Amino acid sequence: MDYKAELKNFFAERCLFDEPMAAHTTYRTGGHAEAFVLPKTHEDWSFVLKLAQTAKVPLRVLGFGSNILVGSRGIKGIVCSTELMNNVLCEGDTLRAEAGAPLDKACELSANAGLAGMEKLSGIPGSIGGAVYMNAGAFGQETFDCLDYFDVIDREGRPATLLKEELTYSYRHVEGIEKFIILSASFTLHKADFKTLVQTRNSVLHKRTEKQPLEYPSAGSVFKRPEGDYASRLIDDTGLRGLSVGGAKVSEKHAGFIVNFNHATPEDIKTLMTQVRQKVKEKHGVELELEQILWGEFN
Repeated sequence: MDYKAELKNFFAERCLFDEPMAAHTTYRTGGHAEAFVLPKTHEDWSFVLKLAQTAKVPLRVLGFGSNILVGSRGIKGIVCSTELMNNVLCEGDTLRAEAGAPLDKACELSANAGLAGMEKLSGIPGSIGGAVYMNAGAFGQETFDCLDYFDVIDREGRPATLLKEELTYSYRHVEGIEKFIILSASFTLHKADFKTLVQTRNSVLHKRTEKQPLEYPSAGSVFKRPEGDYASRLIDDTGLRGLSVGGAKVSEKHAGFIVNFNHATPEDIKTLMTQVRQKVKEKHGVELELEQILWGEFN
């Protein structure tokens, strides 16, 4: 079965082949996706899921690629980007957003509408779908704090609505979420002083600029926070700030980040991740857990 011909026939200009993933991930490096499509509707998703199953090819879902490292040898099968699913709407105390909407746009809209609950998530460079998928958070606030429910489609193409109270979730983790593709999410927020919210948002954005190496491509925090400590503190204490492999290095500005400072290959970044984990384990006996996701094949 020529799944590529079927894809092109259905998606037309919303289907690309041999697409460089460096253009779709915040590390700005990575191999090519065999097929890259941009679904918009439930029908689009049903079609591509059924095709992937029939043709027996892997299917992956991509938001902003702000937590992903793609190997140099690329990705076999289909990558579905939620880029075109980007509507956000504030009504009363509810914010609804499609999976491909920028999380920061939702934070800005809600703060400007005098609705509290998402302002500390400002500046996180991911999509709504990605934020829900991993329960993204910052400055003591998490995506699931104000989440009410989210609409999904399962890998068989069946739609469902998942209520927050029916799920088991924790720090950067949602139980069983990998079985679903997130289409949209609904948040219940609460009224608060507009000026205070905008001030909080601006303060968060300022702290990010001040403390994080936003001048270089990265994918944010590389490791999850270990119990009762911070990955960045352990990395710093092990003397790893500025440690480099090829064009990748541990940021001097924030030790929790690995930055692509000089045309890093995915393998440079992956090797550096491994070195950091080994050295922290040797010195502190702590096994750092990767927060970022590795996709495709590495050299």
